[in-house]
Amino acid sequence: MSPPAITDASGHAETPRENAGADTGLMSQTTAFRRAAARARRKQALDDQKRSFLRMVSHELRTPLNAVIGFSEILSCELYGPLGAPQYKEYASLVHESGLKLLRLVNQIVEIARLEGHVTDLDLGEENLDDAVEDVILQLRGEANARGVSIVVPEAGTLPSLRADGRGLRTILSNLLQNALTHSPQGGLVVVEARQAGGGLVEIEIRDHGEGADPADLPRLIRPFEQGGATLTRASEGAGLGLPIVDLLTRAMDGGLRLKSTPGHGFTAIVTLPDATARPSTSRARF
Repeated sequence: MSPPAITDASGHAETPRENAGADTGLMSQTTAFRRAAARARRKQALDDQKRSFLRMVSHELRTPLNAVIGFSEILSCELYGPLGAPQYKEYASLVHESGLKLLRLVNQIVEIARLEGHVTDLDLGEENLDDAVEDVILQLRGEANARGVSIVVPEAGTLPSLRADGRGLRTILSNLLQNALTHSPQGGLVVVEARQAGGGLVEIEIRDHGEGADPADLPRLIRPFEQGGATLTRASEGAGLGLPIVDLLTRAMDGGLRLKSTPGHGFTAIVTLPDATARPSTSRARF
């Protein structure tokens, strides 16, 4: 004999089997909600651990490096008197130069870890591209002069404004200009241009007149620790982190990076970012 049906106020008869099915569905939804909440808590805890680790690495590596750089500069300049043998001054200069290179590498590794770990908080707002380009060129002027390379901005003073993170924009420009300087010949030229690209976007183009790269190699160059040319024959220094950092930063700011090159005809990097009037996107943090 089957169990009696239960009739609700509307006259619909519900059997105990239907009641059990409804309870099971509710329990499944509750379980799914609890699991999602637990995953969110674990992700938040992991992000907090990453931030803590990056702060520790940043401090523990940069602090002694800054001391090495500072004291070696004092020695190489003989600020407190002659060192004696001329070799000491030369060695101090080499220590200073090596310290700067290592500090740059540490900064790049920390930046890559921050971006790939989604722990970089970007403050998007209106940024004056003229100011950002001027700041970065001033920062790299010494290296450009040492290499005999000229950086020109044909439309300086009239460049469009962007919606970007100020620090992130300068990091993008610095890495691209550094890359262009590294691969430019003695007495070469690096050109910086920007234009409205339509659809609320601005294109920033930085091109050099170096040896260029094989188009087949371009996708590989935006992967960390990759460089153009064979590992044993390449002439340029660096760990190959500049372009990957630019790629991650532009995507985090609703933009993109395109590379163009032909062997013997230079290298061109084109960054696309929203203009100052573009509305923020809800998908800003995609990687």
